[in-house]
Amino acid sequence: MKAKSLKKDKVNIITLGCSKNLVDSEVLSGQLKANEIDVVHENTKLDHNIVVVNTCGFIDKAKEESVQTILDQLELKKKGKLDKVYVTGCLSERYKGDLAAEIPEVDAWFGTMELPLILKQFEADYKAELLGERFLSTPQHYAYMKISEGCNRTCSFCAIPLMRGKHVSRPIEQLVDEAKRLVAQGVQEIMLIAQELTYYGLDIYKKRSLPELLHALADIPGLQWIRLHYAYPSKFPLEILDVIRERDNICKYLDMPLQHASDRMLKAMKRQITRAEMDELIHTIRERVPGICLRTTLIAGFPGETEEDVESLKQFLQEHRFDRVGIFTYSHEENTSAYDLVDDVPAEVKQQRAQEIMEVQQEISYEKNQEKVGKTFKVLVDKKEAGRYLGRTEFDSVEVDNEVVIHSDKKLPIGSFVNVKITKAYDYDLEGEVVK
Repeated sequence: MKAKSLKKDKVNIITLGCSKNLVDSEVLSGQLKANEIDVVHENTKLDHNIVVVNTCGFIDKAKEESVQTILDQLELKKKGKLDKVYVTGCLSERYKGDLAAEIPEVDAWFGTMELPLILKQFEADYKAELLGERFLSTPQHYAYMKISEGCNRTCSFCAIPLMRGKHVSRPIEQLVDEAKRLVAQGVQEIMLIAQELTYYGLDIYKKRSLPELLHALADIPGLQWIRLHYAYPSKFPLEILDVIRERDNICKYLDMPLQHASDRMLKAMKRQITRAEMDELIHTIRERVPGICLRTTLIAGFPGETEEDVESLKQFLQEHRFDRVGIFTYSHEENTSAYDLVDDVPAEVKQQRAQEIMEVQQEISYEKNQEKVGKTFKVLVDKKEAGRYLGRTEFDSVEVDNEVVIHSDKKLPIGSFVNVKITKAYDYDLEGEVVK
């Protein structure tokens, strides 16, 4: 039922968590717009009367942020500034019953796969023909594209399968159509996301089909960069590397979360891979795609982790010298198999270990960036901030990686590519001048 308001409804969508959630919000926005409902993302003007909070339930901090955001919106509702507050996303999927009992002021709760039910609240129809059409919340020149939903892995620490279900691939034709529409809107870079990229196609094509998808996307005229996020290391399909090497518009960039490097921890995390196998895979990747940027994510403080395990992880970083590293502290998630273990690493120790590991990486990152001084790179201009242009090389993804501060006498269109000669390098950022 529509909110009772004299004015036409205006919906604000607040997105928390990962880029996969962002895509879900964009799809919801596209459906609302197609039903002639006014919709905005992260609206600061407060001229809307309905809010949809798209929550994250991945780890404790994310859950706390989601709950606080819901409470903040309910406070606005209490003051008469909002008519309705709806909640969707992973936290809602996982704890809907408990949350509805604890926070009854929310008008309705929805899971991750209940888009048609959300639309019913607005007396709106789910338009199947709009499959893949979205109202982008990112700048016009880049977009995320979700190639599958869910995950069949059984990592002991991860609650994502509980919130997103089993792996379901989207057909290649559908993804190519969506990518063509995005390019027609001015998108230069598409970032492929999934819970697990390398599993793509096993369910619908009975084989790992990411290489075929990459070739099909790389054939799209005007698509300048294709970037790969969230590849799983176990049974990694090596044919992907040939496609990355052969196709100019596929970034020499691979985001492959490894989580740890100690065999004890990898086994406890149920990662289905050993340290020796990871070593071999990393060497193979770099051998087959010279100059590739490798990004990984790690976990500090998993149950039973010792100082010896941490030292093993530091040594692993020093040996392989990843270009980019992110780190989480372990979050004890109910209904995961790790929840049966004793969460025996104190919070402050988890934090300290994470900091120590990142200090090792910070030094590696600084040294790698210094090697770029004097070299020229193709850079995508992302934005102008505080009077200076900021961009990225093909070795950097949005928000999580390095930025390039671009010095230019001339105006640079946002979303354009320029050649930049690097003049200065820092731990995580570069500076350079535009050259012809």
